[in-house]
This record gives sequence, structure tokens and C-alpha cells, in this order.
Amino acid sequence: MSGSREAVLGKIKQSLSTDASDQERRKAVQARISDHARNLTPKRTADLDQARLIDLLETKMKAVDCTVQRLASMDEIPAAVADYLKGQNLPATIRQAPHSSLANLPWSKNAPMIEVSQGRSYGDDLNSLTACHAAVAETGTLMLESGAEGPTTLNFLPDNHIVVVRESQVTGTYEDGWDRLREKRGGTDMPRALNMITGPSRTGDIEQTIFLGAHGPRSLHVLIVKD
Repeated sequence: MSGSREAVLGKIKQSLSTDASDQERRKAVQARISDHARNLTPKRTADLDQARLIDLLETKMKAVDCTVQRLASMDEIPAAVADYLKGQNLPATIRQAPHSSLANLPWSKNAPMIEVSQGRSYGDDLNSLTACHAAVAETGTLMLESGAEGPTTLNFLPDNHIVVVRESQVTGTYEDGWDRLREKRGGTDMPRALNMITGPSRTGDIEQTIFLGAHGPRSLHVLIVKD
């Protein structure tokens, strides 16, 4: 038994050896990670200014069954959330992500009837409100970081997901969004997960009929806010 054990450990040690060729491979991998080579950038986003990128984002989001509302300031968010919940005949409750950008929303002043709680969802919340990292105009996709300020459960468990997008967070392509994430986090302190969401959850598995809410929220409402 001892001989077999030594043979196994010997093979493991050999596989973990750091000879010259292995060191070169490690350098090549690190160089590729640091370089962040970009794919081809779609021309229709490359030449757009920020205002037209925001218009394209709204168009793309509506094409995948999102609803979109534009706001002049963050202070308008509580009233907009209240109007949305009322318009959809939903309970006046919201589970809010504990994100720093949402910390000072004037709920008591502009929407006192809304019951607001914060933190991750445990599956019994009907409505959620989160921030995002970026919104990609090319596809209408939201990029949301996981972490203490952005619990992933708020993105998938509630039936109705409301997301705040600041105009400065709108990018043309996925590559732009990843570049911003690396710049913000220093390239090393990356989130455990980055959820990329394009419209409400859906499936067409059953007789090719689209069904919303298959693996997540049935509705996705996006608030685009001026900075």
C-alpha cells in the first residue's frame, strides 16, 4: 500500500513541476489575460455618441419584452417604482439591493406607501430593485455584479425585477462593459459572478411557444436615469 501511495504522490509531484517550459506557458497565459484582446466591434455601435447609444439600448430592450422608463434624477425612482407596481396591479412592496448608489432614495418622501426592505431574497419576494454595472446597447443586455451590494438572488427569485441604469453606464459592446469592470476593480478583484441578463426569463421548449418566467423574473422593468 505504501508503494502505491508513493507512486501516486510521485505522479502528482511530477505534474506540478515548474520546469522552464511550464514557466513559459504561465507567462503566456498571464500575458493573454493582461492584454484583454477585443473582438470585432459592430460598426453600428462604434460610431454612436452617448445619446444615440441610449436610444439604441431602449430599442433593443423593448424588442426583448422589457419595459423602459427614463428619469431625470435618482430622486424620481421611488415614485416611478410606485407607479409601475400600481400599473401592474402588484403589491406595494420592494426588496432593494443594499447598493451604495441606491442608499439615499427618498422613499418616505416620494413613495411613502411602498414597503421597502433590503438584502438578499429567500424566494418570498415578489418585486426587487437592483443597480447594475453596465447596460450593453448592442443587445439590450444588463451586466450585474454579484456581491454584498448586489445579491444574485434579487436578479432571479422575484417575479418582477426593476433595474436602475445610469446613462453613463450605457456602453456600446460587451467588451466596453468588461473594460469598465477591470478598470473599476483594478483587473484582479473581480466579482465571483457577472450576470448578463437580456429581457425577462423565457423558454420555448414546449411546442416552441414562448413562455415568460421559466427560470427567473416574468417581467423586467428598466429605469434609465440621467447622472
